[in-house]
Amino acid sequence: MPDTLQDMRRTHHLGALGSKDIGSSVVLMGWVQRRRDHGGVIFVDLRDREGITQVVFNPERNPEVHAAAHGIRSEFVLAIRGIVMARPEGMGNNTLKTGSIEVMADELRILNTAVTPPFLIEENAEVSETIRLQYRHLDLRRPNLQRNIITRHKTGQAIRNFLNSQGFLDIETPFLTRSTPEGARDYLVPSRVNRGYFYALPQSPQLFKQLLMIAGFDRYYQIVKCFRDEDLRADRQPEFSQIDLEMSFVGENDVMDIGEGLVSAVFKEVLGMDIQTPFERMDYETAVGRYGLDKPDLRFGLELVDLTEMMKTVGFKVFADVASKGGMIKAINAKGCGGFTRKEIDDFTNFVSIYKAKGLAWIKVKEDGEWQSPIAKFFTEEEKAAVVSRLDMESGDIVFFVADRSSVVNEALGNLRNHLGEKLGLVDDSVFRFVWVTRFPMFEYDETEKRLVALHHPFTAPQEEDYPKLDSAPLAAKSRAYDLVLNGNEIGGGSIRIHQPEMQQKVFDVLGLSREDYEDKFGFLVDALKSGAPPHGGMAFGFDRLVMLLTRQASIRDVIAFPKTQKAACLLTGAPSAAAPAQLQELGVRVETELQG
Repeated sequence: MPDTLQDMRRTHHLGALGSKDIGSSVVLMGWVQRRRDHGGVIFVDLRDREGITQVVFNPERNPEVHAAAHGIRSEFVLAIRGIVMARPEGMGNNTLKTGSIEVMADELRILNTAVTPPFLIEENAEVSETIRLQYRHLDLRRPNLQRNIITRHKTGQAIRNFLNSQGFLDIETPFLTRSTPEGARDYLVPSRVNRGYFYALPQSPQLFKQLLMIAGFDRYYQIVKCFRDEDLRADRQPEFSQIDLEMSFVGENDVMDIGEGLVSAVFKEVLGMDIQTPFERMDYETAVGRYGLDKPDLRFGLELVDLTEMMKTVGFKVFADVASKGGMIKAINAKGCGGFTRKEIDDFTNFVSIYKAKGLAWIKVKEDGEWQSPIAKFFTEEEKAAVVSRLDMESGDIVFFVADRSSVVNEALGNLRNHLGEKLGLVDDSVFRFVWVTRFPMFEYDETEKRLVALHHPFTAPQEEDYPKLDSAPLAAKSRAYDLVLNGNEIGGGSIRIHQPEMQQKVFDVLGLSREDYEDKFGFLVDALKSGAPPHGGMAFGFDRLVMLLTRQASIRDVIAFPKTQKAACLLTGAPSAAAPAQLQELGVRVETELQG
């Protein structure tokens, strides 16, 4: 049987020892990274979350302990008592914090054995994500994953310290609440004591934090779990964490100042980096106009150019028809990239089709200034000259065009811009570029539901000068919303909220909600607004995404201890799983399944 701890107490973590400790008696505990037998002397690299220490088992020093060391294998759990010694001349390891010393073992206790792991517990082990998630408890032993989780802890600590210093109160809000679906689907929880009724897990504490402002708490925050039943991507999870905050008696600048202070504190504490503030600000129309997306990556150029007006009269009928019928034509000039092959161009065409673009027109500028393109013959020399001037086209350039509805054009070319930035090596990962995107539209038209929907959420206040537009031209109304974007990633967003019941009812009316409908879903909020609500606003940061960027990971799954797959499953525990018939009966729930085949 494995030994247990009786009279041994750990004295040091395995990254703590150095030359200052030579001659000290120490007790170390951890996992076996590797075992090496060098002509009778056995070396064991012992690992914990803080690092690795080399332990030496010498038969001349203690034959009994040395004999026991022959049975050690990878991932065994050991306790070692020994003396810290300097490594022999020329045998140091500069890659380890403990590389100048080793511990000569005088006592060994095998606290637990271990089966052979399904993959090497090493930094760069080649292993599929499916296997990693199935054996997540082993994956989390790898140093890079442990660093990510430790960074997550430090980030949370820095956030709390900053917000506490600014007078915010950490207040918990309920997880079992009512369903008010707006956007993503809710996760529903059946109630046993109220059969036939359901709770919803919150997509956000939005309404509760507004109620806390109405209750007079002035400044609230929490790092909170939220839940959305949606299709997943690399930066999405069904359960995720956000840094939620709300403030009373404030305007946009007050909230953005706190947001900048919070981010600066995190970067200073976690990365030792000073972030320059204030951050750049850019309104929504400028962001979409120049970069195609409302989360622009400002680390490189390749800006989009709008050609719609000048294309209304060109001889190329495809462009002219789109421009004259209310569509849009935009282009990107990839300077000096005329060497792209036809296969690469076809790949770009397939890429923009992901964003519903029906095609990708292109023009290469040859050495003599002539155009090489399937569409070149449709332009007169005068039209060519105008396009060349507008796009600053030179020999060796290639220009890409998309013509379609404005939403398709912007999304397709905006994402192609980011794709080209990566492909061409224009993105400097050592640079952090922040920008506030402001003055978003209040509403957008949902083609599926055939109605107006709130671009952010229906509790966002409109710009004061746009109040009349709620009646006459709601799609032209701008909101008091703001998003914080870092290197093309939205890391936070918020708004000044509606604090007057009449305005809240007006917005519900614009959204096509009947009085009966919004009284049922949001009546408690409207009633609360009638009881004296202060002007208030706030924002939420994506905690997982922020840590992902701090650690320079490609997926938030690598900064969450126990993440779900893209099918919202936990491969480690087997969740979700079927419920027992007795459980379903007690809840008054019947599950219907369709037989396949």
